[in-house]
Amino acid sequence: MRRRGEKGLATAVMRGWQAARGEVLAVIDADLQHPPEVIERLWNEMARGADLAIVSRHAGGGGMSGWCALRRALSRGAQLLGVCILPGVVGRVSDPMSGYFMVRRRAIAGSELSPLGYKILIEVIGRGRIGRIAEVGYIFRDRTAGESKVSSKLYVEYLRHLLRLRIALLPARFPKFAAVGLSGVAVDMLVLWLLKGRLGWPLTLSKLVAAEMAIASNFLWNDLWTFGDLAQRQGYGFARLRRFVRFNAICAAGLALSVGLLTMQVGIFKLNPYLANAVAIGVTTGWNFWMNKIFSWSAPEVLSVPVPAQRTASGA
Repeated sequence: MRRRGEKGLATAVMRGWQAARGEVLAVIDADLQHPPEVIERLWNEMARGADLAIVSRHAGGGGMSGWCALRRALSRGAQLLGVCILPGVVGRVSDPMSGYFMVRRRAIAGSELSPLGYKILIEVIGRGRIGRIAEVGYIFRDRTAGESKVSSKLYVEYLRHLLRLRIALLPARFPKFAAVGLSGVAVDMLVLWLLKGRLGWPLTLSKLVAAEMAIASNFLWNDLWTFGDLAQRQGYGFARLRRFVRFNAICAAGLALSVGLLTMQVGIFKLNPYLANAVAIGVTTGWNFWMNKIFSWSAPEVLSVPVPAQRTASGA
C-alpha cells in the first residue's frame, strides 16, 4: 500500500488492518527490534482464546538489552503517567507501550480508533471490547540502524493521546469531582489571604492550614454530592472519618506526583513550565479521582443469598 497525504505509524497500522481480511490482526516493527520468532507464541495465545496477545518487556523472561538508566526511567515514567490518567486501560497490561501484539478482529470491529503518534495499543484496549489479555515476555533488541523516535514532540503526542482518550471515557461523576476541585482552589486562596494577608501568620503555616481546609472542603462536597449515594451506603460516623483519612493520604500522594511530573517535564523534556504545570494538574486530578473512587468511595460489596432449589416429590 502507498499512502498519499497521510503520515504516522498509527494511521499506517489502521490502513493495513482495513485492508486485511483475517480474523486476527497484528502489528510488528520492521526494524527487527521486535524478534519475529515470537509471533508463533502470540498466535498460540490467540488460539487459546485470548482477545489480545501482546509481547511485553516486563513479563516473565522479558527485558531491554542495552538501555541506559535514563531511558528505562523515561519508559517507566510514561507507563506511570498512563496508569494515573487511564488506570482501567493502561493498568490492564504490564507493557502498555508495546507495539508488538495481536488482536481479534471482532474485538475492535465497529470501534472508532483514532490514535496519535505511534502507540496504538492503548487505543485498542481503551476503545475495543477486549476480554482476556495474554502476555508473552521478550527481549527488546538494540537498534542497529536509524534513530530512535523518542523526543519531546513524541511525549506531547503521547500526553494528548492519553488525555483525549480519558475525556472520551470519562465517567459521569468526574465533572462533579472537577467542579469540587475548583471550589477547593477558591477555599485555599481565601484562607491563605485571611491568614497571611490579614492576620499576619507565617507563609508556610498559612499555606499548610489553607491546603488542609481546601482538602476538608473538597472531601465534604464529594462525600455529599459527587459520591453521595456511595457514602450513604457506606455509612457515616467512623466510616466517614476513615474516608476522610484516605482522601487526605491520596491527595498528599497526588501532590508529590504533581511535583515529580513538573520536574520531569521541565528538566528532561524542556517543556514550557506553565504547560507542564497544566499537564501535572490534569494528571493529579485524574489520580485523585480514580484513587478516591477505588479506595475512599468504593461501592460496598453486595452479598446475595442463593435461592434454595425446589424439592421434588421424589425428594420430599
